[in-house]
Amino acid sequence: MPLENRTARLTILIDPRKKEVFERLCASEDTTPSQVVRRLIRGYIEERTGVPWSPDTPAAGAVAGKTRKPAP
Repeated sequence: MPLENRTARLTILIDPRKKEVFERLCASEDTTPSQVVRRLIRGYIEERTGVPWSPDTPAAGAVAGKTRKPAP
């Protein structure tokens, strides 16, 4: 998989206790919180668009209005 450009910053607010547990879990899996969040976002994009994520494809079809609704 090609290395994606990591030039955008996403700032979120999270409960300090959740952050602590999240960071501890990440450390126990020898991964960084940023890696986990990127993986979650990529999975969310793929789930919502129905298109495998590719950094070469702008918004993986979402810009063209090809988003699909999740199954009930």
